[in-house]
Amino acid sequence: MSRDAILIMNAGSSSLKFAFYGADDLSVQARGALDTAGGTVRLRSLEGQMADAFHARALSVHGDINAQVGWILDTVRQDLPLTLVGAGHRVVHGGPAFHEPVLLDEAIIRTLTLLTPLAPAHQPHNLAGVEAVSQVWPDLPQVACFDTGFHHTQDRLAQLFPIPRALTDRGVIRYGFHGLSYEHIAARLPELLGERAEGRVIVAHLGNGASLCAMKNRRSIATTMGFTALDGLMMGTRAGAVDPGLVLWLISEQGMAPAEVSDMLNNKSGLLGVSGISNDVRELVKSNAPEAAEALDLFAYRIMRETGSLMAALGGLDAIVFTGGIGEHNPVVRGKVAERLAWAGVDLDPVRNFRNETVVSRDASAVTVLVEPANEELPIAEAVRRLLGAGEGVST
Repeated sequence: MSRDAILIMNAGSSSLKFAFYGADDLSVQARGALDTAGGTVRLRSLEGQMADAFHARALSVHGDINAQVGWILDTVRQDLPLTLVGAGHRVVHGGPAFHEPVLLDEAIIRTLTLLTPLAPAHQPHNLAGVEAVSQVWPDLPQVACFDTGFHHTQDRLAQLFPIPRALTDRGVIRYGFHGLSYEHIAARLPELLGERAEGRVIVAHLGNGASLCAMKNRRSIATTMGFTALDGLMMGTRAGAVDPGLVLWLISEQGMAPAEVSDMLNNKSGLLGVSGISNDVRELVKSNAPEAAEALDLFAYRIMRETGSLMAALGGLDAIVFTGGIGEHNPVVRGKVAERLAWAGVDLDPVRNFRNETVVSRDASAVTVLVEPANEELPIAEAVRRLLGAGEGVST
């Protein structure tokens, strides 16, 4: 017997993450990713009740996203008892117009395409996923959910740059990113913190991309990323916040073209640039090179600095939540950050931290420190179900 399902897609430059959720109860039917790094497509991280169907099919696709989406949806058509009722996509930038999930049409897609310069490493890939689904399954309703949307609750002062007002009026403001991850954590806070869920919480989404979000009443008060996803914390290959004068100096005095500066700040900086070894924290932790240790220390120092700024915006701190690949799985980084935040009342339990337990602070710690898995898919699935309703399945 077939059941209604929702397709969730997160299309990136080197991977295509996908999941199928039951439309009635949002249970995970299958979840996985196609890794396209190096030009070879590999299936990884497959799980769920119906994952075996994907394992059983030959993976004979190349790097083209249309072929990848075709392979995923052909598996559904031929081997899974699912009737798709809609698809949801992570779209990094919604710009000034889109704060809430939206049912996509051609006009909206054109508007979102114009935002590509604000998120060049993400937006074109996100929208390519939308187009690929349309090519294979043209009648399937598709919904976009925006990483910037969660932060639109911030006060105007938190969003403003001190630049000419004419630019502000054109939408040059701090947008913030990783919003779907923060939305999920916000929904989890009552279970994690009880009555303190509405208090002063900083969430650290630490992965190859990294940012912090200050929450009060489970709403975004301030965040470290800004107009683009290049601002804020030091990241895997991104520099994060640097002196704007440095950019001008590189162009005017070093003769670098703007595109070269962009490539350097986006792809050759951060942990990779400082260490000269890798953007992978796991490799740096294992390394005995002093450059690796310095890169990790700078990463933790920058998190501490930005945490202090967000604490000022919140008026204090009740809890920190670590999430994302590094935040969830790397006790060394959490330990380095916590050590630098001892002044703020953070007291980490080394045994709990090493075990990656949900609560990794000591019982007497003034600030509760938590570890919670990231889940950017579930808010998308909830949005699709909300916008489309339980609905009838779309004919295959």
